[in-house]
Amino acid sequence: MSTPYLAKLKSVFASAHTRELRGHKQKVLTVGWNNDGRKLASGSADQTARVYTSVERTSSKDAIELKAHTGDVDQLCWDPTHPDRLATASLDSSIMIWDIRTADKTRTHPYARKVSTTGENINICWSPDGRHIAVGNKEDMVSFIDPRGGGDSKSEKKYIWHTIKNDVEINEISWNYAGDLFFMTTGQGTVKVLEFPQFKPVLDLTAHTANIYCVEFDPRGKYFATGSADALICLWDIEEFICVRTFGKLEWPIRTISFSYDGELIASGSEDRIIDISAVETGESVHTIQCNAAMNSVAWHPTKHILAYAGDDVGGRDHKTPEGNLRVFGVSSSSSS
Repeated sequence: MSTPYLAKLKSVFASAHTRELRGHKQKVLTVGWNNDGRKLASGSADQTARVYTSVERTSSKDAIELKAHTGDVDQLCWDPTHPDRLATASLDSSIMIWDIRTADKTRTHPYARKVSTTGENINICWSPDGRHIAVGNKEDMVSFIDPRGGGDSKSEKKYIWHTIKNDVEINEISWNYAGDLFFMTTGQGTVKVLEFPQFKPVLDLTAHTANIYCVEFDPRGKYFATGSADALICLWDIEEFICVRTFGKLEWPIRTISFSYDGELIASGSEDRIIDISAVETGESVHTIQCNAAMNSVAWHPTKHILAYAGDDVGGRDHKTPEGNLRVFGVSSSSSS
C-alpha cells in the first residue's frame, strides 16, 4: 500500500460514520455480506437470523427475519455464486439453507431447507464454486453437505456426503479461494490443511502458541491469516506456508478477522473494546473503531471499504441486558443514523 493511498484511507475513515441496525432480541454472534454487497445477514443468540437490504440508506426495520432454528445461530455464510442463498448453523444440531427471494410481503417466511447434523454447530463455510457446504460442531465433527441434495427427497441424509471426526478441538473451517484445499484451525495452535475433495493431509502447520479461533483468506490469493488466543494475527504466504508478518495491536484473544475487498486492509476484533484496521503489506494501523464490548464478528463489504461488526453489547437500566444490534462503519453522513 502506497503512502498517499494509506493517508487517503486514514482521512476517509477519520470522517466516516457508523450506522446501527437493530432487530435482534439477544446479542449478535455473526455477520456477513452476500456476494454483491446488497444484503447483510446477521445471526443471533435469539435463535433467528436477519437479512438487511440497502444497509446504507434504509431503516433497520427493513429486514427479512429468518425463523426456523431452536438454538443460537452461531455462524452464517452466503453462497459465493448466488446473491440470495444463505446458510445458517445453529446449536440446535441443524443447518438451514435459505432462499431469500421467496420471502413474502411481510418480509418473513422465506423457503428454507433443513439439514440435521450430529451435534451443536459452531462454524460453517461455503465452497468457492457453490457446490459444497462444510459445517463443524462442538464434538469436532466436520460434515460436508451437497446443498442440491440427491436421491430420496424425503431423506435428510442425502445432503451429507462426507464427515471428518477430529481428535483435536476444531474452531474454524474454510476453503481457500481455489477450492482445492480445506483448512481447519485447532485448539493446539495448528492449522490442518487437506486436499479437497480427496481429504488427503497436506500439512499440519504450527501457527500459534495457543488456540486458533479464526482463519481468513486474502481475496488476491496471496495470503491467509490466522487469529489466536495468543492475541496475535499471523499472515501466511499461501504458496509457501511461511509467516510473513504478525499483527499485535490487540491485547486479548483474537475472535474474528476479515480482509477488505482489495486485500489492502485487515480488520480484527477481540475482547478488547476496539476493532483494529491495519495495512496488510506493512502492518501499520490505519484506523481504530471504538466499541462498547468484545467483538464476535467483523466482515468487510465485497466492493467497498465498509465494515459490518457485532459483539457482546449490553444495555438496559442494569447495563447487563444483551442488546441485539450490529453496526456498519464507513457509511456517509447522509446515510448514518
